[in-house]
Amino acid sequence: MAQEENILALTDEQRLNELGYKQELNRTWSSFSNFAISFSIISILAGCFTTFAQAWNNGGPVAISIGWPLISLFILVIGFCMSELASAYPTSGGIYWWSSKLGGAKAGFYTGWLNLIGLVSVTASVGYGVTGFLNNLIGLYSPSYATSFMGGDYIKQQFMLFLFVIAFATLVNVYSGPLLAMFNNISVWWHVFGAALIVGILVFGTDKHQSLNWMFTTQVNNSGFGDNAYWYFVLPLGFLLTQYTITGFDASAHLSEETHSAHLAAAKGIWKSIAYSAIGGYILLMSFLYVATNTDYINSFDPAVNPYGGGSIIALLYSALGGGASFKIIMLITTVGQIFCVTACLTSCSRMMFAFSRDGAVPGGNLWKKVNKHQVPANAVLASAVGGIVLTLPALWKSPTGAPTAFYAVVSVCVISLYLAFLIPIYLRLKAGDKFKVGEWNLGSKYKWMGTIAVAEIAVISVYFILPFSPAGVPGNEGFTWTAVNYAPIVTGGALIILWIWWNLSAKKWYTGPRTNL
Repeated sequence: MAQEENILALTDEQRLNELGYKQELNRTWSSFSNFAISFSIISILAGCFTTFAQAWNNGGPVAISIGWPLISLFILVIGFCMSELASAYPTSGGIYWWSSKLGGAKAGFYTGWLNLIGLVSVTASVGYGVTGFLNNLIGLYSPSYATSFMGGDYIKQQFMLFLFVIAFATLVNVYSGPLLAMFNNISVWWHVFGAALIVGILVFGTDKHQSLNWMFTTQVNNSGFGDNAYWYFVLPLGFLLTQYTITGFDASAHLSEETHSAHLAAAKGIWKSIAYSAIGGYILLMSFLYVATNTDYINSFDPAVNPYGGGSIIALLYSALGGGASFKIIMLITTVGQIFCVTACLTSCSRMMFAFSRDGAVPGGNLWKKVNKHQVPANAVLASAVGGIVLTLPALWKSPTGAPTAFYAVVSVCVISLYLAFLIPIYLRLKAGDKFKVGEWNLGSKYKWMGTIAVAEIAVISVYFILPFSPAGVPGNEGFTWTAVNYAPIVTGGALIILWIWWNLSAKKWYTGPRTNL
């Protein structure tokens, strides 16, 4: 058995050598561990809870019962396209490496930075998203906490907890690769059994239920925009729930250099994590709708009536279960699941930063590409964590409605940046046609229609998710305030402008794409 593992490791190392790199990271991850990290980052216990309000307030049950499976199918097509690329090029550089190989240094430069911005923002959004649940969970067991910690300021409380969560994820990441693999393996089973327990509690532990007709036909518009905009504007904004939850699956590619038989394991890790999450997430979300009987309470934005926030999943669960043991169990399950998720997000981000720095694209790259005695890029982990904190600073300012506009803006930055990074290599592979040298896992001739659908879907959602979330965020509107602005177009658009200037004035003279370190 040991001899077989050595032969396998040698084959993986030789394959990496062919791509121009020596084995620096510790290749200890199994196929299951590779799948586990993408599954953990997608995390139905994170996205389905933290962005539930986005779908509820922008579309209602229709945005979930119909929107989730529809958007999931589009994302699965995107995943299939990326799996083919991961099989052909199993390296930690992942997406930007694919773009560089297929479209040259410029394509790789833009892809890499969009991917890095997206991974920093997904780490930030998950890390900040869990703090609302952690804050409420602590309050359930310590009533005095709400008024004593940080002077009772809810916004400051959440940000301080956010710092604690990021610090924990950083410590776990810095220690060792095998520990991370074990952490993600545990995370998979926590998500599977945790989600099953939640569904069981909601379906069998409640008395009042909604009908299937209500779940598939009811529309809710709490966005502030007119009902005449429901189908073409409000409802698509609600699709952010699905598009955000099922993302980050490129982690399987970024962990290629730490995975056995990565040319197959990473490819399967991408599409399987999407498919299983889509099914599990849909069952979980439908159980939420099944018990959403007190709609007046769920829709209320009055803190005196509903302290958990209008449209939030916490408000829905509380309306169905009260504040008893079942409610506390669900809060605990999702909170722990989200901490697993943010830890995996930081892992993916640091590995991408390590690879991008190794190829000379990141300022101070010599620092970020170093690995510690545990064969972990510790400096890249720390830089990724700090970047996530900086991106989340606007969350210290409260929007006029009390809605976490800054959180949804970080979510939008994450979705747009990551999916634009996905779009570039998928488009380039489509353009390459039969000249593309496929790996062992490939789409055959199906790449043509799948690639076309993937590019079109990403183009559409990239437009929608830079739009305002409320009338108060529309410049020139009565009641406009900067605290209600979706700053995703400012961050993503600003980043693209900076990258354009940087590339044309400087980077094109020294960045030549992936560099061999053999």
